Amino acid sequence: MALLEGRSVVEGRRSHRVSAAQPGAQPGTPPDSLKPRGRVTKEAIAGLAALAVVLWLALFVPAGALSFWQGWAYWLIFMSCVTAISVYFMRGDLTLIENRLKTGPSAETGNVQKLAQVLLSLFFILLILIPSLDHRFGWSSVPVYLVALGDAFTAIGLAVIFLVFRENSHASAVIKVNKGQEVVSTGPYSVVRHPMYSGALLMLLFTPLALGSFWGLLPFLGMFVTIAYRLRNEEQFLARNLPGYDEYRRKVRYRLIPFVW
Repeated sequence: MALLEGRSVVEGRRSHRVSAAQPGAQPGTPPDSLKPRGRVTKEAIAGLAALAVVLWLALFVPAGALSFWQGWAYWLIFMSCVTAISVYFMRGDLTLIENRLKTGPSAETGNVQKLAQVLLSLFFILLILIPSLDHRFGWSSVPVYLVALGDAFTAIGLAVIFLVFRENSHASAVIKVNKGQEVVSTGPYSVVRHPMYSGALLMLLFTPLALGSFWGLLPFLGMFVTIAYRLRNEEQFLARNLPGYDEYRRKVRYRLIPFVW
């Protein structure tokens, strides 16, 4: 997504790009986009509705019962947080929304990232499927306080992701560098280099507990290894293509977990 022209404007902690509309863009179109604002919003709403339906089916069809209260609590908390985040950025940052709509293995350009996307999708399905089957067959007995803790940390993980999105409009679902993109080193990026992954991993770690399953923690191990491999490959890409990223790596030492790694 090329910029016709741009200049840097510093507002508080965040660096923005101000750009003219691209040729062919309609009034109200988000920067760096050829899509009209209304179309981006409609695609975002459709994606949100599809997520709600698919997640509900993934939780309750394998569970075989609507009495799966842990599933209801998780679904309501997760969808409430995701909807609130989406509405916030639909009103104020459609560039980020459009970046997030381009996702999945087919959207990646590198083979490593394509494979990582496939594996992450598979592990996420298992992360939801196993707890649902666990409820059906009674494999685990998770105390209510751990379920509540899981729900709380699911929301906290999503809150971290929200802070990342607010700090960085270029937070795409695929590995790329936009023209005019600059290194973001403020907010959560001043603590770890990949705070979006940190928030996602926190949410994913506590998802099985929120759903009342210990066995559901097994796919999380695969997700952690895949994300760790993905971000190492991503850092190599950013070092080659994003000016200032090597200096940022020297400044912020930790990738995912403060004082650990």
